[in-house]
Amino acid sequence: MSFFRRFLAIAAIVASVDFALVLAGSLTTSLPLWIVDSGAILCAALLSFVLHRALSFAAEPARRWYRGTRHYVIAAAVAGAFDVGLFSLVMMNRDRVAQEILLAKTLGFSAAVIVRLGLYRRVMMSHVRSDQQRPSRGEPAEGSLRLSLVIPAYFEEERIAETIHSVERALGFLRSEGGFEIIVVDDGSTDATSEQARAAGADVVLTQPQNLGKGAAVRAGTLAAQGRSIAFTDADLSYEPTQVLALLEGLEQGWDAVVGSRKHTATTTVVAAGRLREVGGRIINGFTSVVLLGQYRDTQCGLKGFRSEVARVLFGKSKVNGFAFDIELFHLIERYRCSLLEVPVQVTNSEQSTVHVARDGLALVRDLFRIRRNAHLGEYELTTEEKTTLGFSVEPSPANVARR
Repeated sequence: MSFFRRFLAIAAIVASVDFALVLAGSLTTSLPLWIVDSGAILCAALLSFVLHRALSFAAEPARRWYRGTRHYVIAAAVAGAFDVGLFSLVMMNRDRVAQEILLAKTLGFSAAVIVRLGLYRRVMMSHVRSDQQRPSRGEPAEGSLRLSLVIPAYFEEERIAETIHSVERALGFLRSEGGFEIIVVDDGSTDATSEQARAAGADVVLTQPQNLGKGAAVRAGTLAAQGRSIAFTDADLSYEPTQVLALLEGLEQGWDAVVGSRKHTATTTVVAAGRLREVGGRIINGFTSVVLLGQYRDTQCGLKGFRSEVARVLFGKSKVNGFAFDIELFHLIERYRCSLLEVPVQVTNSEQSTVHVARDGLALVRDLFRIRRNAHLGEYELTTEEKTTLGFSVEPSPANVARR
């Protein structure tokens, strides 16, 4: 049974127990209604905790919530107080008949659900950010080169050569300081993007058989990379290539992922984005709350870097080919409890961007719900080998997997 069905089934069982106990206690005893409701809520909360811990969240990021009881008890108590208070208020001066009891309980129960979800999310946010806010690795990453830079390209024949030359001028010194490669991924262009990239000196040029999307292009380049650190940037060089060095520095300090943020307090904008793109970006960041627990300044910045072993797990598990692939990466980072560092960038927005706000925005929203569906269906489950790669201790039951 999928996560979603398990969750709904358990929620239905718990709610039925809560309502049944309230109805039976109210009709068959003379106890004060607040005591009846409190007892029903206590029984339902205990049942919910046991069933969700054992069945619903065995492989979800929210599993951490059920490893301890303090936050759960606090949230259940606060939500229960809302339930009891509203139930008692509605039932004041009303007869103890089934219709009145069920109406009052429905109102109290609904209020409690809203309160509980808000408190759960708030606590989970703090858990996620706590996981991310310190470097987690001291050992060197795997790879034969110090850095691989992936550049996805689509109909870029006119500027891909200058992009490669600019990258080489900024980062070419790394070839003699550990090794460096430029990987261009032509995402199904029908112009001469691939030929121009090869002629300009790209170390690796991959050509997608058709246009699959930026996420697919970055995935292909990342999985082909040989670097101990792997970064990607946009073909229009909205981010000056030297800024990749900030990513490299963070990764070599032990961070699993280092991402640029256009909303960082130290970020500077040389050429501002158009008004439509700016508004679209804000809307997108709002929609990310459907998928993400962390409160990130900027999920869509085109400058990101990863340790090689982390990159291969993240991109090996990723499914989204379009612009929401960045958000999927953040979800996987949260899910796998990877460390993450946000760094400021200097951005020069291009007038020749291939982003179409309306079309790509709608596709992104669709993909957000696809990410949630994938998570619920277990599409992001780690294999034993992947758990070992990311530093999880592998225990007999998937419900007891914990990051070392």
